[in-house]
Amino acid sequence: MLVPLSSQVQRRLQNQHLQTEGFPGTSVPGPGRGDRRPGQPSRATPHDIATMQLCANKLDKKDFFGKSDPFLVFYRSNEDGTFTICHKTEVVKNTLNPVWQPFSIPVRVLCNGDYDRTVKIDVYDWDRDGSHDFIGEFTTSYRELSKAQNQFTVYEVLNPRKKCKKKKYVNSGTVTLLSFSVDSEFTFVDYIKGGTQLNFTVAIDFTASNGNPLQPTSLHYMSPYQLSAYAMALKAVGEIIQDYDSDKLFPAYGFGAKLPPEGRISHQFPLNNNDEDPNCVGIEGVLESYFQSLRTVQLYGPTYFAPVINLVARAAAKISDGSQYYVLLIITDGVISDMTQTKEAIVSASSLPMSIIIVGVGPAMFEAMEELDGDDVRVSSRGRYAERDIVQVDLTRERKSWSQKFVPFRDYVDRSGNQVLSMARLAKDVLAEIPEQLLSYMRTRDIQPRPPPPANPRPTPAPEHP
Repeated sequence: MLVPLSSQVQRRLQNQHLQTEGFPGTSVPGPGRGDRRPGQPSRATPHDIATMQLCANKLDKKDFFGKSDPFLVFYRSNEDGTFTICHKTEVVKNTLNPVWQPFSIPVRVLCNGDYDRTVKIDVYDWDRDGSHDFIGEFTTSYRELSKAQNQFTVYEVLNPRKKCKKKKYVNSGTVTLLSFSVDSEFTFVDYIKGGTQLNFTVAIDFTASNGNPLQPTSLHYMSPYQLSAYAMALKAVGEIIQDYDSDKLFPAYGFGAKLPPEGRISHQFPLNNNDEDPNCVGIEGVLESYFQSLRTVQLYGPTYFAPVINLVARAAAKISDGSQYYVLLIITDGVISDMTQTKEAIVSASSLPMSIIIVGVGPAMFEAMEELDGDDVRVSSRGRYAERDIVQVDLTRERKSWSQKFVPFRDYVDRSGNQVLSMARLAKDVLAEIPEQLLSYMRTRDIQPRPPPPANPRPTPAPEHP
């Protein structure tokens, strides 16, 4: 049964230009489209998506104790001669002959709809400290890439600096385009119009490192004058995403606390103290239950993510027809204590209709969270790799645009103390990747959006009796 969209969502969708990047309601614009003009066959349709696979052969050796850990970075050329990153492959460890996994990218992201626009591809050797070694580069275009639909295309990887220094320099290896295909892409809005519901679940850190909630120094301090960082993050994300959930009932949990009366430590206790029905009515209901829990439980520890990830994953596993998509928001103040179990939970969840958002609050150093980032190295557990990249790190030193999201809240606190601006900035970045996450799941399962439900027809007036 399709549930009618709320009036807020209907108004947003009416104002949308069917963009796929950017979450409607966060003022996150999508990229411009290439317009198909009569007599111009070199323009792509707005919803085309390209899928390709590449491999390399005899790349330069960069690691002293090994070979290389190669990955590719794709750049789209701009009208002013600059380049914009539009895709980065996974890292293939310890090889000079890598084969990268197939990936999909919207055509307009790759070339802005212009088949002859230059696409530059850099080859790097990955280093853990982020100082990746440049191996070489080559250029192509969408038109040239598309030739791989009928034949392999081989590119020489050239390092300009080596080429200038060495007279006998030939190349730094080759990259082969193994396959290339183009399909029409549905948008996030198509699925929402077709009745796909976003199910929003909240998990809040109740460990002792947050400080005594009765003290102003605590990250959970309930000031009569302003919201805490936890409450601000919850309100910022929840008030946007609740418009995409028709019943406005949100499961909300805490983790890392001792529960009364026996002092049992729990890592997935319902904030409303109702094990049978953990749903809270609206975001205000979640906040009310959160404040009530602060008054009744004892902050303790350790910080475990896996239990609540697995809890939401069990719900997501029950529905695989595209009618439901689950979003878990975890708000925490520090480094997790169950990294191995969390990785295993993420690998399992990557095959489900589910995304995870992690917001870090407080002054702690969150670099350890980068282990959950499937951007550079795909998250793995016991030899299994995540089917989709649902982990993203978004630190101040480097803005990234990949999948599941980790966000230090302090990066979004407005210097003037304006909470409204802080919340808007957080919601924009936190939710920007959800549409692409939903689309990636639908693509891997070949799920098409349902037709929008018909508008309620006006009642036919009864015929007048003479």
